[in-house]
Amino acid sequence: MSRRLHLWALLVTAVSAQQPGKLSPEVHPKLPTWACTVAGGCIQKDTSLVLDSDYRWVHTDDYTNCKINGLNPAVCPDAETCAANCNLEGVDYAGSGIHTNGSELTLNLFVNRTDGTTSLVSPRVYLLTNETTYDMFSLLDKEFTFDVDVSKLPCGTNGALYFSEMLANGGKSSLNPAGASYGTGYCDAQCPTPAFINGEANLESYGACCNEMDIWEANSRATAFTPHPCNVTALYKCSGDLCGRTDKYQSVCDKDGCDYNPYRLGDHPYYGRGDGNKVDTTRPFTVVTQFFSNTTTTGEKELSAIKRLYLQDSKLISASTIAVPGYDSTSDTITDEYCAKNKQIFGGVNAFANQGGLRQMGEALDRGMVLVFSVWHDAGSAMKWLDGTFPAGADPETQPGTERGPCLPEEGHADDIQRDASWTEVKFSNVKSGEIGSTFKAA
Repeated sequence: MSRRLHLWALLVTAVSAQQPGKLSPEVHPKLPTWACTVAGGCIQKDTSLVLDSDYRWVHTDDYTNCKINGLNPAVCPDAETCAANCNLEGVDYAGSGIHTNGSELTLNLFVNRTDGTTSLVSPRVYLLTNETTYDMFSLLDKEFTFDVDVSKLPCGTNGALYFSEMLANGGKSSLNPAGASYGTGYCDAQCPTPAFINGEANLESYGACCNEMDIWEANSRATAFTPHPCNVTALYKCSGDLCGRTDKYQSVCDKDGCDYNPYRLGDHPYYGRGDGNKVDTTRPFTVVTQFFSNTTTTGEKELSAIKRLYLQDSKLISASTIAVPGYDSTSDTITDEYCAKNKQIFGGVNAFANQGGLRQMGEALDRGMVLVFSVWHDAGSAMKWLDGTFPAGADPETQPGTERGPCLPEEGHADDIQRDASWTEVKFSNVKSGEIGSTFKAA
């Protein structure tokens, strides 16, 4: 959905740029992950995290901000001058709501300051394979597994884990010597319009588009996983209609995506708070996502299905059951057929198919994508596209697919969350990837 658009708006007063600063050291928190095979088991990787460049202080040598409600024209009249003038600083990760403990990552939505105030931080971090390079995940015919604790994610929040087809070096160049070390190069299927693209000044208001695979968008009340294919490779700078700002279906990317949300599909006791649900979100659980391919007549592998499994207390949980008339109730995977039926029953343009569907998503997954962790709330729709009735005022009885979760219209509003739920956080841990069947064991 539109969480990254929200984040760009959130960061309108933040600053970002290209070259490393000298005031604050950049120390990447360690977060070990595992690469697995069926025969050899799992081998630990020495991975770490880096905060997105848009969450950092960027300034000139005399400490003038390089971004004030957009690029500061006095110091950024053009890309070359901007790169020469602006310094991108290291960050205090704990002060940005980012904490690691062994293989566990905790992201806080808010941070309580020493003066008694509560600040919204809403961090977004990427996984590094070394100090200068993002860890690139190639997941065709593989699976991706992690543990998650969403018990402190109320209505209106989203603890997200997803893949973006960013460049491995973060777009490092002569105008962006900071690169992945400082979290540059972000893009996604919403084609956001940042001040810098691949670390270079975005003076023409281009959008930063790329393929996106949402493995996990969730709070304790609802969840969805969603592929968003684009008809481009890596980061594409869009302009005009191709950004989809006026008509999203003209974009080079499928902004809606093809979501699989158990609640939206009618399985209401499947995921939620308490032991009346198959997945009890008051306790940690394991999420497994598998990517299966078929072989084409030309011998090429093509993504054919995305399957979701859950484990809790080491027990494998059976797939959710679709209870919407017109669907095959035994379907428990995302396929091109499922996505076409989704648009047919719930309505809307099948932009998923128009942008290449699973084939296009699979090509991106095969090339390699960057792992992203984030936590955020939605000042626009209160996250109702994920956990409530959306659009507002829709009637689920006559408009199938509009009931996406159990949250009420009055729940999940940003101001209320900051006042009443400043404890909001998500925990991710034990991140593993590898051959199908290699990353988990069920009792």
